[in-house]
Amino acid sequence: MGEGPGSVPEEATVLTIGAFARAARLSPKALRLYDELGLLPPAAVDGDSGYRFYKPAQLDRARLIAWLRRLGMPLARIRRVLDLPPAEAADAVAAYWDGVLAETAARGHLATFLVDHLSGRGTAMSPLGIRYAARAESGLVRTSNEDTAYAGSRLLAVADGTLGAAGDRASAAAVDALKPLEALETLPVPADDLLGALADAVADAGRALHEIAATDPSGEAVTTLTAMLWSGSRLALVHIGDSRAYQLRDGELFQITDDHTHVQLLVDEGRLTPEEAAAHPQRSLLVRALTGTGAAEADLSVHEARSGDRYLLCSDGLSAVVAPDDLRTALLAAGDPQATLDRLVELAYAAGAPDNIACVVADVVTLE
Repeated sequence: MGEGPGSVPEEATVLTIGAFARAARLSPKALRLYDELGLLPPAAVDGDSGYRFYKPAQLDRARLIAWLRRLGMPLARIRRVLDLPPAEAADAVAAYWDGVLAETAARGHLATFLVDHLSGRGTAMSPLGIRYAARAESGLVRTSNEDTAYAGSRLLAVADGTLGAAGDRASAAAVDALKPLEALETLPVPADDLLGALADAVADAGRALHEIAATDPSGEAVTTLTAMLWSGSRLALVHIGDSRAYQLRDGELFQITDDHTHVQLLVDEGRLTPEEAAAHPQRSLLVRALTGTGAAEADLSVHEARSGDRYLLCSDGLSAVVAPDDLRTALLAAGDPQATLDRLVELAYAAGAPDNIACVVADVVTLE
C-alpha cells in the first residue's frame, strides 16, 4: 500500500498519531496544529477517516519543535530554524536566546525602577552628575546634514533623518520635542517617572513629524532617535532606528541599543554574521524608525549609572565606519568629553566619512 495523503501505509513503518504523540511527548492537538502550519506534516493521512500517521524518523523533528516551543520561540521563527542546516540552526537558536536574555535584562532594569518607585526607595539625592559634549558634522560626500546632536544637564540625544524627505527637519524636531525634559524637577527617580516622561516626549516628536510630513513635498518625515534622560544615578534610554548608545565601564565597551535594521534581523536569525552584516548592501535599511504615523514603537529602558562610566550616543555616520575596538580606544583615552568627540570625528573623517556624523559623549562623575 502506498504512502500518499489518501492512503494508509503499512503499520510496521508508521505510528498512529496517539503513539507518535506519546513518543514525542506532544499532544495530538499540538501535532494537528503543527500539521496545519506546515511544520510537521504526517507521513500519510487516511483518505476516509482523516486519521494521521507518522514515521518514527519524524520524532527528531517533533522533539526539536517541542524544545524550541519550551524556549518560547514563536512558531514563525521555528519554521525558519527547521529549514536551516544543523550548524546554522544552532547559531539561530543562540541568537534567539541572546535576544531573550537582553530583553529580560532590560525588563529587569524596569522592574527595579518600578520597585524603587513604588516603595519610595531612590528618593535620596545622588552624588552623581554628568559632564557632556555634543557635535554634529557633515560627511565628506554629503551636500546636506540630516543629523542632530544635543547634550544638556539632563538630556543627551542623537537623531539621524532620512536623506531627503525633510530628514534635517525631522531629526531637529525629534530632539526639540525632548528638550522640555531639561526643565523637569531635578529630584532623582522616582520623583520623576523617567520612562513615562520620555514616552510622552517621543509622542510629541511623532506629532511634530506628522506636521512636517503634511507640508513637505515628499509627504514623509523620518528619523532615528536615541536619547538618554538623566536623574540621580539612573539613565532612562529611548531608542528607535540605527543610531546607537554605548557604555564604557571598567575598560569594556558595551552597545546598549539594538539596531532596528533589516540586516540586524538577519543576524538575530543566524542568517548573517556580524561581519557580513557590516558589508551588506542593505545595512542601512531600517525596519523601525520615528515617523509621524506612530506605526513603530521605540525601545524604552532604565540603566543604573556608576561614577567613572562614559556614554557615547552616535549616528551610523560614526559607528558604520569606525570599528568597535577603535571606538573603545578613543573613549578610553584621557580627555574631557569635547576632546574625545573631536578624536571620534577625526576617526570618521579618516575613514572617508561617507555619511554625516552626530555624536554625544557624557562622563558620569561624583559631585563634590
